[in-house]
Amino acid sequence: MTKPDTAAVGDAGGQPKQAAPSNLVMRVAAALVLVPLALGAAYGGGVFWTALVTIVAVGLYLEWLMVVGEVRKASVGTAGALAIGVAGICCAFGLIDFAVVVLALGLVVVTALADAGRRAWVAAGFAYAAAAELGSVLVRFDAAEGWHALVLVFLVVWASDIGGYVAGRSIGGPKLAPRISPNKTWAGAIGGFAASLAAAAGWSLAGAGGLVTILVLAAVLSVVSQLGDLLESAVKRHFGVKDSSHIIPGHGGLMDRLDGYVAAIVVAAVLGLLRGGLDGVGRGLLVW
Repeated sequence: MTKPDTAAVGDAGGQPKQAAPSNLVMRVAAALVLVPLALGAAYGGGVFWTALVTIVAVGLYLEWLMVVGEVRKASVGTAGALAIGVAGICCAFGLIDFAVVVLALGLVVVTALADAGRRAWVAAGFAYAAAAELGSVLVRFDAAEGWHALVLVFLVVWASDIGGYVAGRSIGGPKLAPRISPNKTWAGAIGGFAASLAAAAGWSLAGAGGLVTILVLAAVLSVVSQLGDLLESAVKRHFGVKDSSHIIPGHGGLMDRLDGYVAAIVVAAVLGLLRGGLDGVGRGLLVW
């Protein structure tokens, strides 16, 4: 789930500022722990993956509240975290329908509890975390193709991030969205896109699915991932926040690390659900 380290502080796909050596060591150390953790839980599936996803979703929701200035209201954070947690338990037992109902009720409750001026932002944050939780569970839920589909999303997001960093730093050039994320460049965006296609092609050759299908999916998910990165940057810029938190040493917060993943996994889950149904999301993604 988490982005692998890209060696310096700044937005992927841009021209980041050089990280201090001590910060770089923390970033590399964190990546060496978090990436295997994500892959291991994903491979184990079931309760292992669902537990990790649920914990992360709660963290995403609480970080969102911090960004929008509503975390001080304990009832909003507690109600939302509880709903996400209960939904995770439902998912662990395969009760996806019940999880959806719990999350829908949670959305109503946190919206009602939030301050009038921040209700839309709180609702958006809860929906963001809930969608990340459900999307992650649904893609892995498919016993036949869930692992292959989930790793495809990982590879696309990670390759897009790393390729964007390398291309943006080495080439530079015109800015992609200077008002939202001043460090991002068109070169970085294109480099990330190309890297994601290369990673997806490698995964296809490893037996994950047909080359053409996987390349098309990778192209879509890479673009979505980069848009998710920009969305998170826009929210933070709106509220004048640099990092969503400092929970990950050297990396910032969960939102900072998972912005592209959240967008990609939600779109992947929707596509797979439309084609493969509840029990075949992974197959719906990979088999056309």
